[in-house]
Amino acid sequence: MQFIDEATITVAGGKGGDGIVAWRREKYVPKGGPAGGDGGKGGDIVLEADAELGTLIDFRFKKHFAAEAGKAGGNSNKSGKSAEDLVVGVPLGTLVYRIDSDGREALVTDLSEPHQRVRVARGGRGGLGNQHFATSTRQAPRFAEKGEPAESATIRLELKLLADCGIIGLPNAGKSTLLATVSAARPKIADYPFTTLEPQLGVVRLAPEESFVMVDVPGLIEGAHAGSGLGDRFLRHVERTRVLLHLMDGARPSEEILRDKAVIENELRSWNPALAERPVLPVISKLDLPEARERFEQLRQTIPELRGISAATGEGVRDLLFAAYRTIEATPLLAPKPDVPRFVLTPRDPFEIAVAEDGAFVVSGERVERLAAMTDFDSDEGLVRFEAILGKMGVDKRLREMGAKDGDTVRIAGHEFDYS
Repeated sequence: MQFIDEATITVAGGKGGDGIVAWRREKYVPKGGPAGGDGGKGGDIVLEADAELGTLIDFRFKKHFAAEAGKAGGNSNKSGKSAEDLVVGVPLGTLVYRIDSDGREALVTDLSEPHQRVRVARGGRGGLGNQHFATSTRQAPRFAEKGEPAESATIRLELKLLADCGIIGLPNAGKSTLLATVSAARPKIADYPFTTLEPQLGVVRLAPEESFVMVDVPGLIEGAHAGSGLGDRFLRHVERTRVLLHLMDGARPSEEILRDKAVIENELRSWNPALAERPVLPVISKLDLPEARERFEQLRQTIPELRGISAATGEGVRDLLFAAYRTIEATPLLAPKPDVPRFVLTPRDPFEIAVAEDGAFVVSGERVERLAAMTDFDSDEGLVRFEAILGKMGVDKRLREMGAKDGDTVRIAGHEFDYS
């Protein structure tokens, strides 16, 4: 299965159902009152962390998600049916970013717990039926609200794998071979660099109640933190691990092994300084080769905690896995690198007014535009209510302050009115 760790999608909640104009129709009640039911709420778009998913590949071709609209109200004060929320599964470890109209990103949440949910687009509320607009002076209202428009958004999903132990090292150090030896994972293995082009996960079982998840992070090279060799895409998966196995190629000369070790440590530090504090188990691979065993004995003088293994013969592997398990149990999970600010709802002015080139006053703003979308402008009573709400919001006062005169054109959400 192809590994996909990023996806950009658009989401749209469902529009609210329209409220309706209706009247009581009962025997012996010749002039029944208003009885128009309310519209149902539109569905939300909800993302849910699913432990069964391993990649974002489902979003490679399906990129737009829209919830159902609410149903219109009915007679006899019956409310329309609300739509079901559209729940979209994403892998554990998915970061959810919201992209605004200027292309700026903000982090919404980190879906790191099974079944954790986040709403990314809210469905519109249902419009009110005419039953709600009856007053002592207006006993037969002939208007109702339309359903509220739904939210829509552009969302970027970024997967950071949730693994307990990460195998890191330069290309061809034997990482894939080790993972295949200790788990049921079957990564592609060959005797040349960059055989592994995507992270590979495997479950290591030491006993019925003792297991952990291991990830083979594709070969890092110098400059990986800045994008060389796609390293910046791979390093994000290291951030979720509790312990790192730094595997070094025992077939290389000792001085090159030490240089390789310094390169990898620098790349981790440059990507996220907190990674420098992560527990690391340094390991020399390929002990079945005489030259590798000789270098292992030499390098232990410089790196006392160095371990040696042979994935081919199994030497040292079991002891390494138990050491990794004990370290995992004692190490808390590191918080992900704060790439961008978290998404925060900031209060905005309820409306803005600008003067167009033709002299018309253009009123904009989310609240005003939603009100317009929910108003039945074919109804004089609906129009009167719309103007009354704008007056309470202060739109009329602001227009006067900006010099609006009787007969001037006012535009709101595509509708034109004569100011008076």
